[in-house]
Amino acid sequence: MNRVYCCFPGGKHKALTMSYDDGRTQDRRLVQIFNENGIKGTFHLNSGLFDRGDRVMPEEIPALYKGHEVACHTVTHPTIARCPLPEVAQEVLEDRKTLEKYTGYPVRGLSYPNGSVSRDIENLLPALGIRYSRVVGSSDSFALPENPYRWQATCHHNHRLLELGEQFLSLFKKQYLYLMYVWGHSYEFDDKGNWELMESFCRQMSGKEDIWYCTNIEFLDCMDDFNRLQFAADNSFVYNPNARDCWISVSDGAPICIPAGGIVRL
Repeated sequence: MNRVYCCFPGGKHKALTMSYDDGRTQDRRLVQIFNENGIKGTFHLNSGLFDRGDRVMPEEIPALYKGHEVACHTVTHPTIARCPLPEVAQEVLEDRKTLEKYTGYPVRGLSYPNGSVSRDIENLLPALGIRYSRVVGSSDSFALPENPYRWQATCHHNHRLLELGEQFLSLFKKQYLYLMYVWGHSYEFDDKGNWELMESFCRQMSGKEDIWYCTNIEFLDCMDDFNRLQFAADNSFVYNPNARDCWISVSDGAPICIPAGGIVRL
């Protein structure tokens, strides 16, 4: 029987994603750095705080975050584990509704405000149209998330960023999939006076042939697409029911593209 492995788009085995909270005006500079280096990010916005003066304006969202992902961070950034569940539901749904007016696409991601989460909130999110949510902290690892509703990043950008970046670049065993996930707040670069840290990291990561640069939701969509592939009982062929191409490798051979809606003999 053929041995089949999931691959990232293009047959790659490493992925890089970035995640930044609060929608502060410093996102403008951060997005520019990402764009200059071909890096993709997910930006979690509080739609009820646009008028504070230190946040991006809603009218900026389509152009500023083009090519990236806009995701929820709740309307007003409460510590939601202390809130009644109906209030949590409204914070998330109303945030989605407002953000979707400006993005023009379904907003399906979340990061927990103040890192606050409970099991009840976690169980509530799928019914609110949320596919994943990020917690705080650093895992110091490149493992794929076991539970996307308690998704922990590899590191905050102030935690061993360049060191972990070097480790990530050195990974070569293609029988594994690796994910480097960096999170933070863009205003922290002004507070710490260390914009050069992110500039150095993005230059370090830029243009690598074995890395897929993705948003948070693109990563999970890729994993979900793979799980919907329909294989013959003996792995001799596969049908892709998805609207996107999928990539696999077979018996350690070259990556194979399974086109959307197509059947491929293996």
